[in-house]
This record gives sequence, structure tokens and C-alpha cells, in this order.
Amino acid sequence: MIRGIVLKLFLLTTALCLLIVALIFAGQTVFFKQFYVHQKVEEVKAAVHTFQQDYMKTNGEPKAVAELEQEFYREHGTWIAMLDEMGSLLYSGDFEMEVRLEQADGFPTLAGQTLTFPLYTVANVDDFSADNPLYAFGGTWVQEGQPIAIEGLIMNHRLVPQRMARNDSGLREEGRLENALLIQKEYEVVPRFESPVQYFEKYPSALVRGTITNLRLPDGADVTRYTNGLFLERIKAFQADLLYGDYDDANGEMKDFAENGVNYKIFLERTQNRNGKPSYLFAMTSLQPVSEAAEVMRSYYGYIVIAALLLAVVASLYFSRRIARPLLRINRTTRQIARLDFSEKLPVRSRDELGQLSGSINELSDRLHSHILQLTRDIEKEKQLEHTRKEFIAGVSHELKTPLSVIQSGLTVLKDGVAGHKRDYYFAAMEEEVNGMILLITDMLELAKFESGTYAMHTEPFEIVSVVERVCGKLAPDMVAKRLKLSTLLTSAEVVANRHRIEQVLVNFLTNAIRYTPEGETILVTTADEGDTLRVGVENRGVHLPEEQLGKVWDRFYRGDPSRNAATGGTGLGLAIAKNILELHGSSYGVMNTAEGVLFYFDLRKQA
Repeated sequence: MIRGIVLKLFLLTTALCLLIVALIFAGQTVFFKQFYVHQKVEEVKAAVHTFQQDYMKTNGEPKAVAELEQEFYREHGTWIAMLDEMGSLLYSGDFEMEVRLEQADGFPTLAGQTLTFPLYTVANVDDFSADNPLYAFGGTWVQEGQPIAIEGLIMNHRLVPQRMARNDSGLREEGRLENALLIQKEYEVVPRFESPVQYFEKYPSALVRGTITNLRLPDGADVTRYTNGLFLERIKAFQADLLYGDYDDANGEMKDFAENGVNYKIFLERTQNRNGKPSYLFAMTSLQPVSEAAEVMRSYYGYIVIAALLLAVVASLYFSRRIARPLLRINRTTRQIARLDFSEKLPVRSRDELGQLSGSINELSDRLHSHILQLTRDIEKEKQLEHTRKEFIAGVSHELKTPLSVIQSGLTVLKDGVAGHKRDYYFAAMEEEVNGMILLITDMLELAKFESGTYAMHTEPFEIVSVVERVCGKLAPDMVAKRLKLSTLLTSAEVVANRHRIEQVLVNFLTNAIRYTPEGETILVTTADEGDTLRVGVENRGVHLPEEQLGKVWDRFYRGDPSRNAATGGTGLGLAIAKNILELHGSSYGVMNTAEGVLFYFDLRKQA
């Protein structure tokens, strides 16, 4: 009988291990790729939706959009770009060419106009690098002031270039700039029409000549936006389909694409830009990692199968030896149950008397264990409830003890009629506590409104100096009461922002400075011209912040001095409110230690 149990246990353990290995191998081979692709697609879909929301917060500022695209690639390994209604990059103003048209064959109305053409559609950004200045194989004709001939199609009332060269003859020679995908698309579309005349009636051709008046090339980190040739090729292919009507305008479209044996997924969503015009969100991600992982796993599975077989043999032999002495195990297990230790269970591998006895002992152990666990959980639950009640009472007591104690003391004195000459003093004390609690609630509601994501920040041009002087005048009594000196260094400029909210930011910054500046020291308020922006700074001198606290001052309820409470140190929400207001403006802001104190600053866009 013992030999039968040992053999069955050995065979069962071995078969189970092999089954697990087989299932893992089958799942890896058949389902892993599909699972990975599905997960990748869902992840990119969610990320694209988040990108759309973040894009709306950039106010259409090209630099911010470019940084958002780069950050999206770093986080998700996916290239993404916003396209306009014609399928061109929405923000390509740093890589384009302006041409003043002088002649236009077939379209005389174009003559005299100045048109702007994106260069990425006809050239590679590397061709304009310092190592290859001004398009090496074309000579030096791509320069401001040079003549240029452009051949293209009139689509949606706009000239879409196909080829560019120094002159008409250059359009058919080497050294020209051309949109190869648009030309290739034209060759595919022409056969659909009954005659070339019918084609040109729908897509009229135009040959224009003019002079290059402006040439803008990207520099620094902006160059990377145009170095991904494969991504730009897919964008140009989509543009060709869109212009020739081969795009069905379905929202949320996904396409598969392969290049050099690497699979890609293209995501395309129709949306609107900040001006309300139609636009497209174009994203492309590579599926190469899953293919590489699958190939490595298939090569590695031979070693896994060998290791699993060895493990199955060793485990089977071990358990077989253990089962040969079942009576000793039953005796040991029952002694553990007597000590309320239910961790060990007897194996039931047969229906004989030994198996029935093992089953009965296991059932008894389970029932005892279940009842004891239930009793333990009930006791722990009761303890947890008691602990929660104590923590809640302690928290409420901590927040309300001081203001309620002041109010209670004042009411007692007023009720007993003691110290009637201090009646106004006690009313003032109670009013101060009530106002403090109202201020805390008001700040929390204000902060919640800004963080809700639904608040619309309306902006208008206004003179910043008048706002600064108004805030300084409003808070002058507080500075006088603390014997603080106010110094200003103001540059007059018109900024575009919400006047009321910027005044609120200044009040919060200046109030914070008054609170933490030692008596007799100076507060410096400055406005400095930074080109397209104006920097506003509030510096409180005589004290510094530890470096580890500089990033925490914008947090809710954070106070640099832990000994301050809501009555002496504010509600702890002022800087958090200022942070949200500035982020809604798209303004940069920060705090730093200076040689003489601490400087809080923010930037505002100047009126053009």
C-alpha cells in the first residue's frame, strides 16, 4: 500500500509541474503578445486623453506644447503631435519659410501675397545643421533674399507645395526640395479619374515664383522635434490621405504600421484646437520590445523546462519520503491542535481508514481555527473601532479646543457680569476666533475652486505698477505695526492677466513676507523686464529658509515655523492658493534663498 501511495504522489507532482510549465509556455507563445499589445494600446489611449487635457492648459504656447510632446515621449515611449485641419504640424513656426510671391501661373490672385510653408514637409532638419549648412546638395539657394520656384496643388483654397527649387528648370532636376509622399499620393489618385483634366479640375496645379523673405530654423532642444524622420513620414502620409479625401474622419482611429520588421501602432483622434478649429492628435508607438522579449523567452524556455523537470523529481522524492510515516505526522499534528496551533494540515490521499482519520482531524482543526479566528477578528474590530473613535475625538479636540475655549471663557465672563469694563475686549476676542475659523473655511473653499479644474481665468491687459502700489498701500499698516521697511524697485509695463487674482497673489506673498520678516528689517518689492515676460518679486530680508523647506512652502497647511498656529501664522493656505492662481495663468513661479533673505517670484506675460 505504501508503495502505491508513493508512486501516485511522485507521478502527480511530476505531472503537475510539467502542466504548469506547459501552460506558461503556451500562454507566453499564444497570448503574451496580444496581451502586451492590448495593455500598450489602453495605456496610450489613456495617456493621449490626458495629453489633450494638458494641451488645453498650455494656452497654445508653442514652447509649452513642444515640451509637453517631449515629456509625453519620455514617459510613454510614444511620439505625439498636434496637427491642424490640413494635416500639418500645428506648431512649426520655428522651422518654416516665408515667400513673397511675384508670379503665379494660372492663379494671378496669389501674386503679391506672402505665404508661409513648413519646411519639415520638404526637407530634413539635419540638412540645415552646422555640419551641412543651407541644404548641401542644393547649394546656398535656400537663403533669405534668394529667388525660389514652387510647384504645388490648390487644396482647400491653400497652396500645398510639392516641389521647390531655385528656378523652373530646377523643379525637374536634382537638388530640389520635395514632398515625396504627396507626389507619390498624386500618382495613386490620378488613375481614379476618367481623365487628367477631370483630376486637375478638382485638384488644380499651380506654379509660383517669388523671393524668400524669412527663413526660421530650430535650435537647441527644439531641433529634436524634427529629427524623428519615421514619425514625420507617417504624419506626411496622413496629410496626403487627408488632403485627397482618403481619410474617413472616424474619431479614435487606430492603424498598424510596419517598418524594417518593426511593428508600430498609430493613434489618430479628431479634436479642436484652442481657436475652435478642427485639428488632429497624431501619436505613434513602437511594439518592438514585445517581439524582442518573446524571442528571448522562446530561446530561454529550453533551460526552464530542464530546471522544472529537475525540481519536479526532487520535490516528488522529498514528499514521497514524508508520506511514508503518516502516523507520526498525525500524532504531531494533534499535539499542535491541542496547543491551538492550526497551521499544519494532514494530507488526505486515499479513502481508507488512514485517509478518513486525516480528514476528520483536518475538519476539526478547520472548525476550531475558524471559530477562534472569528473571535479574534471581532475583538480586533472592536479595538480598532475604539481606537478610531479616540483618534477622531483627539483630532476634533485639537482643532476646536483653542477657539472654543476662548469663546466659552468670554461667554462665562459676560454671563457672570464680572469685569464688565472689559466687555468689548471679550467680544473682540470671541470675534477674532470666529473670524479665524471663517477665514480657514473661506481659504479651503477658494483652494477647492481653483483645484476643481473648472475655473475659467479671464485675462486682460493692465498696468502692473498700479496693482503693486495698491497692495503695498493696503498692507502698509501691518508693516508699520511691525516696524518693517518697504523698498520698491518697479519697472512700468502692461501685462496680460486677471487683475484681481494677481492682486490676490501679491497680497498673499506680501502677507507671508510681513509674517516672517524680523522687526526692523526690510521687504523689497521688484518688477523686472525679462523680454516677453515681467518678473515680480517679493523679498523678505533678515531670515532664510532651510533648503529642504523650499519645495514644501507651496503645500497646504505648511508653515515654516511649526510653533505658529492659525491665529499667529495664518491658515497655511495662502501660498497654495497663489500657486494655483499662477498655474491657471500658465506663469512660472518659485522661491529661493538670496544673500540677504528669501525671494518669492512669478512671471507674467507682457502685452505685445
